[in-house]
Amino acid sequence: MISGKLTKKAVQTLGPGRHGDGNGLYLVVDPSGARRWIVRLTVKGQKNRQGKPLRTDLGLGGADLVTLQEARLKALEYRRLAREGLNPRYNAEKSVPTFEEVAHQVHMDRMPTWKNEKHCQQWINTLRDYAFPIIGRLPVDKIHQPEVLACLTPIWTEKHETAKRVRQRIRVVLDVAKSKGYRQDDNPVNEIMAADVLPKVRTNPKHYVAMAWADVPDFYRSLCNRTSMAAKALRFTCLSASRTNEVLGMRWEELDFIENIWICPAERMKTGQEHRVPLTGQTLAILEPLKALQSEYVFEGQKRHHPLSNMAMLMLLRRMGVEGVTAHGFRSTFRDWASEVAHAPRDIAEMSLSHRIGSTVEQAYARSDLLKKRRALLEKWSIFVSGSVDS
Repeated sequence: MISGKLTKKAVQTLGPGRHGDGNGLYLVVDPSGARRWIVRLTVKGQKNRQGKPLRTDLGLGGADLVTLQEARLKALEYRRLAREGLNPRYNAEKSVPTFEEVAHQVHMDRMPTWKNEKHCQQWINTLRDYAFPIIGRLPVDKIHQPEVLACLTPIWTEKHETAKRVRQRIRVVLDVAKSKGYRQDDNPVNEIMAADVLPKVRTNPKHYVAMAWADVPDFYRSLCNRTSMAAKALRFTCLSASRTNEVLGMRWEELDFIENIWICPAERMKTGQEHRVPLTGQTLAILEPLKALQSEYVFEGQKRHHPLSNMAMLMLLRRMGVEGVTAHGFRSTFRDWASEVAHAPRDIAEMSLSHRIGSTVEQAYARSDLLKKRRALLEKWSIFVSGSVDS
């Protein structure tokens, strides 16, 4: 019998986190209470993309299905293969994992690609709530149309948007399972969609409620009487016509005070492309005093070197008695003003909002981001919004 640090009782009772048993074996306990085994090892003679020894984490199964001794034996076999220069991911005898096990692995693999922690957590939470109770313990090769429909049917009409996300995430998990050799059949999610099995649900698109452009100067004047960080962030959001998440995530290294440009990196943009935002006299006046805080983030929240909460601006609007309007809605306000008052060409107005213009081919040939013309438009907008207010 192989020994280690963990006990049977500890496996059942330990709280969330990664708990080592020794020799690279870990028990991972998720916040949801789900427990699974992983082994961390280095494959002899193999290098990663950086040229360093290839260190990898491999799942060994859920703790409710794989006992402590079984996990130790499997980890020992994986380490033996790694010492021989064989990657266990491809050379170990494969047992078919459960849907929940594959889903957690997909979640971990994709975690670095998500733009914010909230979306990352939502991805696994929807599966935890609507898929795991029904198909979580099923081996992935045993999941077919009836099993997927059992997850989707109860929520398809009443929680349609959530159901569509669950459908898409189940499809991803099963596609990954097939790519790893755990499934042979076609993806049942695709078959359900092709057969039009689920009823059609008509939904009205939700739009961010926007303030009428004629009301913005009076609102902005009231906003300037407030000194909170949320008020400063909302003023900048309004003047720059930017997305709230992009503003809240702004770091000082993204700002060029010589060219007066904010360069929002591609990984933080909804479009996945770097976007240059001209800084006007009014936006610069908001930014300059904040340098003294010496924070990593321009609009620092309650915690040091952490950004302002994404709810802060919305709660400020409510405290000001502005009901229904959202911070994001000021982008629509700007777009209406640009068309009705400034009579700006469509491409300049749309590019000011970091929207893509034209077909994929047209985008490929559009080398200029029209920065000079967009700067002139934002200058006019800033003057209109701030009026005679001293920012």
